[in-house]
Amino acid sequence: MKDTKTEKDKLHRYLDDLYTREEASQLLQSIKEAENQDLLDELAAEVWEESGNLQPATDLEREKYKREARQLLKRIEHKKRTWFRRAFVVAVSTAAVIAIIIGSVNFFRYMNEQQVTLAEVTTSFGEKRQVTLPDGTLLVLNSCSQVRYPERFVGDSREIELEGEGYFRVARNEKMPFVVKTKRLDVRVLGTRFDVKSYSTDEIVSVSVESGKVQVDLPEAMMRLTAKEQVLINTVSGEYSKKTEDRGVAVWMKGGLRFYSTPIRDVAKELERVYNCRITFAPGQDFNNLITGEHDNKSLEAVLKSIEFISGDIKYKKEGINVLLYKE
Repeated sequence: MKDTKTEKDKLHRYLDDLYTREEASQLLQSIKEAENQDLLDELAAEVWEESGNLQPATDLEREKYKREARQLLKRIEHKKRTWFRRAFVVAVSTAAVIAIIIGSVNFFRYMNEQQVTLAEVTTSFGEKRQVTLPDGTLLVLNSCSQVRYPERFVGDSREIELEGEGYFRVARNEKMPFVVKTKRLDVRVLGTRFDVKSYSTDEIVSVSVESGKVQVDLPEAMMRLTAKEQVLINTVSGEYSKKTEDRGVAVWMKGGLRFYSTPIRDVAKELERVYNCRITFAPGQDFNNLITGEHDNKSLEAVLKSIEFISGDIKYKKEGINVLLYKE
């Protein structure tokens, strides 16, 4: 009586291209024998199940596995002809191995998706940059921001990664939602215009919708926004404020600044990004001021004077690109 496990191991080695000439001969003879039909059916079911578990990696994982995927593809490319020739022989011998072939096609599709390379665009201090994504979506990056996106979108969604701030005009595609992934939150849309501000160094992150609808996914919550709505999320306290904003979003695209109960330290980071300056706070003093106000194409000096007036107790000293904020 044949050892079922041994026979199955031989079949697995054959599929993995690890076999001797004698084993190959024995395998072809076994395929012709009707008594091995159940064994082939069982093996086909296992391979099918394994292939079903090969889920395409997310954009966040693709860069990490790119090197491994490339090495695997070189090996696969070397044995493609041998693989399909063997698969054909097995297929005509038993319908069960059709499942193996289908599973292999899924695997090749999976490996092909791993080859989608990521493009990266960054901006520096005071710089704004317009990017057209592969689906036609328009993105404008604010200062000191970064976007990573695949050179072509595959799968069931269009995912990009954002660090910083960006204004989006998303090309509508109901079958492939557009997802902006950041370290603090994800934004999911079908087709709309909106602004995402999510600098990893800032305390406050925000999403502002110009038109359409968006879904904001947080680690432990989810909310939906419609046109002229904005949500401000404090990543330290976990509090959020959802409000209606009748004024246009992304005033920064025209050189403007807008703050709404913004912690002074976040304001300082914003000024550093826009004006390429270095702002420090006097040691030993508390700076828990919240700043609200809008500035339209003003100089750094004018904004600093406004902060002095709004706060009532913050002063500044400026020497070249260095600014010191202190309290008397």
